[in-house]
Amino acid sequence: MFALIGIVLVIGSIAGGYLMEKGNLMVLLQPAELLIIGGAALGTLLIANPMHIIMGIVKDLMTILKGSRYTKSTYLESLRLLNELFAFAKKEGPAKLEAEIETPEEGTIFQKYPFFSADAYSRDYICDTLRMMLSGGVTPHDAEMIMESDAEVHHHEKAKPTSALNTVADALPGLGIVAAVLGVVITMGAIGGPPEEIGHKVAAALVGTFLGILLCYGFIGPLAANITKINDETRDFHRVLRVGVTGYLKGMPVKVAAESARRMIPPHIRPSMKEMEESFSIAREELNA
Repeated sequence: MFALIGIVLVIGSIAGGYLMEKGNLMVLLQPAELLIIGGAALGTLLIANPMHIIMGIVKDLMTILKGSRYTKSTYLESLRLLNELFAFAKKEGPAKLEAEIETPEEGTIFQKYPFFSADAYSRDYICDTLRMMLSGGVTPHDAEMIMESDAEVHHHEKAKPTSALNTVADALPGLGIVAAVLGVVITMGAIGGPPEEIGHKVAAALVGTFLGILLCYGFIGPLAANITKINDETRDFHRVLRVGVTGYLKGMPVKVAAESARRMIPPHIRPSMKEMEESFSIAREELNA
């Protein structure tokens, strides 16, 4: 939502200031210049990237419209899951826990948490680690290192579409110059014609430079920055899961492991300890019911 407001504000501010100076908006409507810049930018994107990265860009742009998935309620859900999972392991033993994490999509625990039912990576991030520990021969320190490496690889892969989008943004001013140079070439071919015609062609050439710079710094660059922040939120979320899981594996009591995870949540959406405990109490009441 805020991204859309920002786009409208960019367009409105530029168009409004231009009109205040008695500018003619029709002069800025140069379909040929837009075709040169937009088509060339799309072409560079296709040249430089495989299809899965291009599809990732489309998916990330849709994520901007949907807004962040990582809200306070999401973190409370993750803390409830960790608390229930660790309490279940302590009460029922390794055999029952292994049955739950072997096929979590069919188990009784993960099905109660919509976020983890929809996010296979986050679910497997927890289950694969616990499964590895149950198999033996892995220390909590090694498990923490493996989880950290796993999340880093995942984050690196998620950053590739953003990097590709930044490359396009960096290319746009240069493509705007290309469009402007072509406009100058056309203008030079019209030398000797009516002054009005020459003036129109010069204006069209300058619009090419304007569009390239505007698209770079007004739209594509900020969109890439927004996606980067969304990817950072994903990394933060997985760090919370890692701290909670490895805390339990190191022998922390269930509530202490959950509290250690809570302390890693970004402060602006971190639930208080009271909110966490109330959430655990509600979950226990639902379980007993």
